[in-house]
Amino acid sequence: MTDERREPTTSPPGPPVSVEPADPGRRRFFRQFAGEVLTSAAQVVGAVTELRDRSAAEASSLLGETRPAAAAQTGAAPLALSRPSEPAGDRAPTGFRTPFRFESDNVLLVIDQRKLPDALVEMPVRSASDAANAIRLMVVRGAPAIGQVAAIGLALTARIAAKSQAHTRRAILEGAADILRIARPTAINLRWAVDRLMARYREIGALSEDGEAIAVALNDEAMAIVAEATDDHGRLAEAGRAILPATGDRPLQVLTHCNTGPLACGQFGTALGVVQAAHHAELPLHVWVDETRPYLQGARLTAWELKQAGVPHTLIPDMAAGPLMARGEVDVIVVGADRIAANGDTANKVGTYTLAVLAARHGIPFYVCAPMSSVDLGTPDGAAIPIEDRPAIEVTDIRGVRIAPEGTAVRNPSFDVTPAELITAIVTEEGALRAPFGPALRDAMASREARRDEAAGAASAVAPPAPVGAAG
Repeated sequence: MTDERREPTTSPPGPPVSVEPADPGRRRFFRQFAGEVLTSAAQVVGAVTELRDRSAAEASSLLGETRPAAAAQTGAAPLALSRPSEPAGDRAPTGFRTPFRFESDNVLLVIDQRKLPDALVEMPVRSASDAANAIRLMVVRGAPAIGQVAAIGLALTARIAAKSQAHTRRAILEGAADILRIARPTAINLRWAVDRLMARYREIGALSEDGEAIAVALNDEAMAIVAEATDDHGRLAEAGRAILPATGDRPLQVLTHCNTGPLACGQFGTALGVVQAAHHAELPLHVWVDETRPYLQGARLTAWELKQAGVPHTLIPDMAAGPLMARGEVDVIVVGADRIAANGDTANKVGTYTLAVLAARHGIPFYVCAPMSSVDLGTPDGAAIPIEDRPAIEVTDIRGVRIAPEGTAVRNPSFDVTPAELITAIVTEEGALRAPFGPALRDAMASREARRDEAAGAASAVAPPAPVGAAG
């Protein structure tokens, strides 16, 4: 496969575009909230406070909330905000939103993505059980986002269990971890995040009597996952932007599938992060948005996010992608990933495999955009990736309206696997990786770990010295 695509003999017709005039301020769709959070390894120390304050301030601005008087006097962004459960009047919600924000130290608010784009409703998460429920019901979705929410939910449970006896606490945390791991089986970020927090718990001592220390450590680990994702996705976006094909004096035609923006990833986005990085750099482009049946993540979420960003886009039926490629109206395809096996085989939203086959047929670059946290070196190939089957009602009904005869048999796999040989490059925070993917993924994983170790060392170097006489 090659990065060079066959150029059409005639210029492709201009796609129908219906977007509001782009607000220059929206060009910082991703960067205003995320790109400035971590600009050096030393800033990891303050990342938790930065993320919390920015998420609260962003929510306040977008929901039209007024800041409490005390906050206005101090200039601090409030962490606890009231919010309307429905948008004002008949207006649909507008504005860039991350999938979650803190209401208080003990409550995480996650957007109920089932309600978008009609209403902006938030669901409280106070424990790992709440987080697992939100993930299982697809209140929150997208591999990176569910990993982050799972980590925070587990940390909240550790806070609740802080005063329990050590054996009781261990049972609570191990049970909570198990519930989270099985909430959705395909996305590896979920298991990776939970395992990371449980490893930190065991480092402290599973039977340690200091429940408060455990709660603090797990909270710090969860917020480190959020902060690292922000930085990683920003790096990924720039790496993807750098390899987008040149199209001369016409807009780049990008096709994407499912939803890979901030709603799915946390603060930045993966495949849509690449789009936003290009838009921010004022690269003329247009996005073809697959509607992504049966759950319609493209129609409901991706189109909504692109509209807020002022990015020209057109919604298409999933089956229209092939004819568009045949007409020379697609220059590049960018998709996300829920799990990447050690050989590069990639599980993503069902329909991705079809796009990859069509891209190979038409000589179009096919880029998988995912952080290294979505790479599972313990899974040898795509055949070993568990594929989640979703409820039949997602196929037979659309938003409460039945479209198939009652009693119709349904098969509803949520994901499919794209073989590595159909992937032009896997774009990660460590750069764009090319085949053979096995060695490339291993090298990238080692590079990420080395970079993290360097960041941790830099952070330690700028940490304030311990008080005289403090225990070492």
